[in-house]
Amino acid sequence: MPLLIDFKEGDRLIINGAVIENNGAHTRILVHNQAAILRGKEVLSEEESRTPASRAYFALQCAYIFPDRQEEYLQAFDGYLNDYVAACPSALPISEEIRERLAGDQIYKAMKSAQKLIFHENGVLKSLEGDLENLQREGEGVADASSDPS
Repeated sequence: MPLLIDFKEGDRLIINGAVIENNGAHTRILVHNQAAILRGKEVLSEEESRTPASRAYFALQCAYIFPDRQEEYLQAFDGYLNDYVAACPSALPISEEIRERLAGDQIYKAMKSAQKLIFHENGVLKSLEGDLENLQREGEGVADASSDPS
């Protein structure tokens, strides 16, 4: 079944490793055969992959786009995912979902699940940031109380 892609001016997409950009008016593209396709919003650049979860996503993305180096990227992904789950065990259910999809040769769906890993990581980091702010406020309160001469 063909895939219809609405392609707005300035949008980018990757088809089988080739970056395509629409620099004209709104366009519709119909893809008739099997192809590795990523829309611009699904693409993460290497420069943007600075966290453990985003590195895992980037490795999966590369495995999807570059099938000739798929094994290499899947090994890198496996290492990134193992490291992340070791540091953050609450991500285990998401990692299991990703691995199930990979076991079924569904790399694109595994990438979708890996997006959940990035959201999970963002939540963990925000929670940690809040905890650090609370500790800092408590520490300032202790310092203020210890300097009070009364």
